[in-house]
Amino acid sequence: MPSPFRIAIDIGGTFTDVALGRGADILATAKVLTTHQDPSQAALSGAAELVSGAGLSMADISGVVHGTTLATNALIERRGARVACILTEGFRDILEIAYERRYAQYDINIEKPDLIVPRSRCFTVPERVDVRGRTVQPLDESALPRLLTELDNSGATAVAICLLHAYANPRHERRLADLIQAARPKLSVSLSAEVSPEAREFDRLCTTVANAYVQPLMAGYLRAFSDAFRAAGMTAPVLMMTAGGGMTTLETAARFPIRLVESGPASGAILAARLATACGADQVLSLDIGGTTAKLCLIDHGRPQTSRAFEIARAERFTKGSGMPVRIPVIEMIEIGAGGGSKARVDRMGRLTVGPDSAGSEPGPAAYGRGGQDATVSDADIAQGLVDPDRFAEGRISLDLAACRSAIDRAIGAPLGLDTAAAAAGISTIVDENMGAAARVHAIESGKDLGQRTMIAFGGNGPLHATHVAARAGVRRIIVPRDPGVGSAVGFLHAPVGFEIVRSLHMELDGIDLGAVNGLLDAMQDEAAAVVAMGSAEPSETRRTAFMRYVGQGHEIEVTLPVQALTDGDLGALRATFEAEYRHQFSRPVPGMRIEILNWAVHVTTPDQPPDPVAPPAPTAPPAPGAHIAPNRRRAIHCDIAGEMVAAAVFDRTDLASGNCIDGPALIVEPQTTTLLSTGWRAVVDDAGNLVLEDQR
Repeated sequence: MPSPFRIAIDIGGTFTDVALGRGADILATAKVLTTHQDPSQAALSGAAELVSGAGLSMADISGVVHGTTLATNALIERRGARVACILTEGFRDILEIAYERRYAQYDINIEKPDLIVPRSRCFTVPERVDVRGRTVQPLDESALPRLLTELDNSGATAVAICLLHAYANPRHERRLADLIQAARPKLSVSLSAEVSPEAREFDRLCTTVANAYVQPLMAGYLRAFSDAFRAAGMTAPVLMMTAGGGMTTLETAARFPIRLVESGPASGAILAARLATACGADQVLSLDIGGTTAKLCLIDHGRPQTSRAFEIARAERFTKGSGMPVRIPVIEMIEIGAGGGSKARVDRMGRLTVGPDSAGSEPGPAAYGRGGQDATVSDADIAQGLVDPDRFAEGRISLDLAACRSAIDRAIGAPLGLDTAAAAAGISTIVDENMGAAARVHAIESGKDLGQRTMIAFGGNGPLHATHVAARAGVRRIIVPRDPGVGSAVGFLHAPVGFEIVRSLHMELDGIDLGAVNGLLDAMQDEAAAVVAMGSAEPSETRRTAFMRYVGQGHEIEVTLPVQALTDGDLGALRATFEAEYRHQFSRPVPGMRIEILNWAVHVTTPDQPPDPVAPPAPTAPPAPGAHIAPNRRRAIHCDIAGEMVAAAVFDRTDLASGNCIDGPALIVEPQTTTLLSTGWRAVVDDAGNLVLEDQR
């Protein structure tokens, strides 16, 4: 019986990537411009093209996996619902108080993070639950008429309910939601006890607000997306990629759309992790450069770095605390406005700057001939000869070279007195340095060294800028996978169906109530398994973790728990594991300190199928006889080493075979992207068709 056909769709700010797969094999891919008015149009167009090209119909597709930046963009661009908050009486100012500190202590012009809901739309209700979940003051339902009047007058279309200690006892939140929805059925309601049932009131409230903010938009979008594919004859279920690297159902995604933030970049990290495992690369830096942003992720021993929290829309891009905190499971990465559509300009101090704003797909870079007037990174690449106009975007876009050069001259060349080539090279230098600096900062913050890492580069612009960014980040080895231009979409096809739940239950390790803990973990496992079962009939695996710390500390360390119920005999091993991890992170444990557990997590997922191992290519110094192949043609490109135009060899990637060797400067062209091999770099094709680039200098 043939393997089932599946479609993966990644909708980005500039391009929509689509991949058709059967099992682990990628049969066809497409990259089309995103249709912002209705993103499902581009998705359906790309999917229909691949399906018909393979001689199939939509009815032959057994599954669709989808990821989108729509939730992310709505939060960044502030295009969501009008949200009101309902809080415990006496705690109206949680958003205003925040962490009670400034992220830039001495900045007199500090810009506070925009937390979406002003104080005028924060309302309270009499009730109180303590930290153990015991009712101190019952919910005063007589306050409902006054509360409804306040909601009506505020014009709110969505409500975030976040009552004190609701993570320990959600009864009041659920009762209040039932009363509001019975009286105002059109209001969208998010409960903190469901969205983020963890201690830390400010973080929990921000996460609930963010979920409420995008919920009406995302629920409508997901419904329209599903209806469009149903109308085209698709009968298969649609699964959504989450920020944590798993897949979930449309129904769950519509309830918790905050879980979809950064879903596209997460799948790119999954692809990189899978390739790292196959190629035996234990320490990896993934570089995913699209049309709007660049995403970097650290991967060790085949597992991307993960986090329990991140910030949205930072007022200061690299300053912690300047954004809106969100607590969800997420693959940790750094994202900067450095994509192909990033706009270049000369600021009032005469400095050349790039991004973070992007020309997107409408109108797009000037070279796209769609009315764009701004000079962008893609315009600079084209002006330097790094892109073949006849092969760009599979021939879907006819490049306007005159408009490209005119935009660069107008925005950069004239203000700085540079010719077109020098201005374009300046744009590339700035954006490459921005990405290299971001990689260095991310590694330093994580306490890791980039020098021994392998870079895995993908995305529409990743292979084109990889050698330049690697040189600035101190990386000397790069892998460019097959189908790199649609890497995130390919990653969707390898992602497991999974769901993670985190809940707070404070316990000290000495004197722990094992009955309460095991009951909580079992209930969480049943809840997560039910979500996974909605998306897959495969047997599932479970991982349980505890977030532990010394008593009085502010942050926790994640420690793996046994899958079965905890017993007294496990406590010694649990203490030893915590202290070993504490020693790994901070050099030494603290003797004599009591240990406490704040949060518990259960992650249920379908099993991951390990990739086939790929033998590394043979040493390339000197290359084997016959390894070097003749180029298809030559093309004049700007060389960053020589600082002038040089003749680069041009190869079609489809013509390359295992063991082939290429020395830079060279361009390796394929339908959706181009790999630039800078002067001093050598590329070898491995047995799986990956390009392995090494700095020979």
